[in-house]
Amino acid sequence: MAVSISSPTISPIPANYKIALRDPNWYNAMLEEYNALVQNKTWSLVSCPAGVNLVSGKWIFRHKLHPDGSLARYKARWVLRGFTQQPGVDYGETFSPVVKPATIRVILSIAVSSNWAINQLNVKNVFLHGTLDEVVYSQQPAVFIDNAHPSAVCKLHKALYGLKQAPRAWFHRFTSFLSTMGFVASRCDTSLFILRRGPAVAYLLLYVDDIILTASTAPLLASITAALT
Repeated sequence: MAVSISSPTISPIPANYKIALRDPNWYNAMLEEYNALVQNKTWSLVSCPAGVNLVSGKWIFRHKLHPDGSLARYKARWVLRGFTQQPGVDYGETFSPVVKPATIRVILSIAVSSNWAINQLNVKNVFLHGTLDEVVYSQQPAVFIDNAHPSAVCKLHKALYGLKQAPRAWFHRFTSFLSTMGFVASRCDTSLFILRRGPAVAYLLLYVDDIILTASTAPLLASITAALT
């Protein structure tokens, strides 16, 4: 007799947060995101100053999948609507470089031809690591309004997804850290960073939250990877 094995039903992506609240999978994903924002001290709740620009936000939902296409987890993200920002008020420069495809090919060719190991790293919640230079106020995340301060707004300390300056804030934060390790940005591509320790050399490529790292010696590669993780 044939036995059929049924796969667990995957909750569909909700159209909005009100629909998401009806599904425990999506509510738990929202709660996980909110807790991460609070633990990261992303904002302080303050009384809304008169005349400030208040940036609005929304919940975004997606399925995170394993390489074989199966469900890894439910992902909810609180993002801000960058189009509600005002230039010169709550953002200035927004440009953030990304590594050129030609640079990636060159570094990978060097690594492969020299038989160097290659590590690929991904930064979780990447933009939350960026520190803001501008003063930005946003609404509290829908569903998680502080009952004791329902009319308060968020004065942001860290960048959030959707902010126009978020990629730039993260790039400056990360590259500043790399400089403390001894990395130097390439003159040919500012998203390629080079570290030399005696005869050993390491190359790091940065594309937003994706990092490719290779080094001429295993100990150097291991030490850099440990410092980054």
